[in-house]
Amino acid sequence: MDRTAAKITNMTEGNPVRVILTFAVPLLIGNLFQQVYSLADTMIAGHFLGDGAIAAIGATSVLYSLLMNLAWGLNTGYCVVLSRLFGGGDRAQFRRGTAAMIKLNLGIGALMTAASVLFLKPAMRLLLTPADVFGQSYLYIVIILGGMLTTIAYNGCAGFLRAMGNSRTPLYFLILSSLLNLALDALFVILLRTGIAGAALATVIAQTVSAALCGAYIFKNYREYLPRAAEWKTGHALSAEMFTTGFSMAMMQCVFSLGSVVLQRSINALNTEIITAHTASRRVYELLMIPMSTVSSATSTFVGQNYGAKQYRRIREANRKMLWVELIWSVFSILVCWTLGRPLVVLLTATENEKIVANALLNLRLSTACFFPLGALFILRYSMQAMGHKVLPVLSSAIELAVKILSAAVLVPAMGYLGVAVTEPVIWCLCAVFLAVFYATVGHQKQAEGKTA
Repeated sequence: MDRTAAKITNMTEGNPVRVILTFAVPLLIGNLFQQVYSLADTMIAGHFLGDGAIAAIGATSVLYSLLMNLAWGLNTGYCVVLSRLFGGGDRAQFRRGTAAMIKLNLGIGALMTAASVLFLKPAMRLLLTPADVFGQSYLYIVIILGGMLTTIAYNGCAGFLRAMGNSRTPLYFLILSSLLNLALDALFVILLRTGIAGAALATVIAQTVSAALCGAYIFKNYREYLPRAAEWKTGHALSAEMFTTGFSMAMMQCVFSLGSVVLQRSINALNTEIITAHTASRRVYELLMIPMSTVSSATSTFVGQNYGAKQYRRIREANRKMLWVELIWSVFSILVCWTLGRPLVVLLTATENEKIVANALLNLRLSTACFFPLGALFILRYSMQAMGHKVLPVLSSAIELAVKILSAAVLVPAMGYLGVAVTEPVIWCLCAVFLAVFYATVGHQKQAEGKTA
């Protein structure tokens, strides 16, 4: 028996909901542990370095998110193609696709690292980073960006495994690196008193360990799926398909993140209390957002494999049922934020400033109230990308960018932080409706194809 077979999940067979959720559980745990990186930095900064340290981290977090979403989007797109190749059963073509992914990651990753470090200070000034936290913000983010290539490497390795239905192995390495991150945070910040630089260095070291372990595991256990010498010449058609799919997914993420950069500039122009409140509230609701994005990501792998196998009815059934899962989690999140929002914010920040707590709760409650449209948006975007529809998801992100620019120009000056808090919930609703209309049309077309397939 092929020892790799037990580490692969064929999603073209079995109950769709059971297959997706079984695949999603390790992915969910891994994403939760990955969130520990930012939560650990925020909590240790708040408890041992003060509110100013949280503001320093939060003031430039959108820059890091912009670059990481670019890298994550590219790899998600690459792995959508890999999952289709795997579902189609062409192992040689799968290996050539893996070669294309590796080459693209190395080239784009090196370019992103150099460009981000070179233009970091001008970007921070453009964001109106407050002078009282500028030095700490720069020190933190430049260390984080210096380790970007290892983060990209981990995303590529994890995506390779997930394209074949193995979501457990990346989890094990991520748990280990997350625990290492916590230990290093305690060592650098609490014992060695290295300040905010220590928190950043702990994150980079932990991510490097995660990437190295995942890569070594793939080399040992999946060598037959890795490119051979002749397969590094991937051909223009496959390389173009990998790049355009990755670029489409990356643009979807980056247009969204660019809007967040515009909005963050308006937030930074308010004051450091608002920056701290916004950072704390986002840490909480982003944690609650993880199950929704995880289910959507797992569904995209399912859709990719079944699209490659021309199992269109399974795709429609899975998407319909996953929307119910998103609805149930949305209701739970609302209850958590209305009953436990205050103690969660205080636990995270260790603040005694009531203005910080009140504004954090405002953003937290308004955001979770619109979690179901956000969950539907996730499902629709990822599914359409997995089926090769590249333009519409990017257009939905363009809507996000336009609304955020409008909010920064009109709502925030007129309404203050309330204008910030209502912006993203409105965006989620608009984009979910936009994609739902087009997905219904696409679904009708696939239904006709499915009758003859």
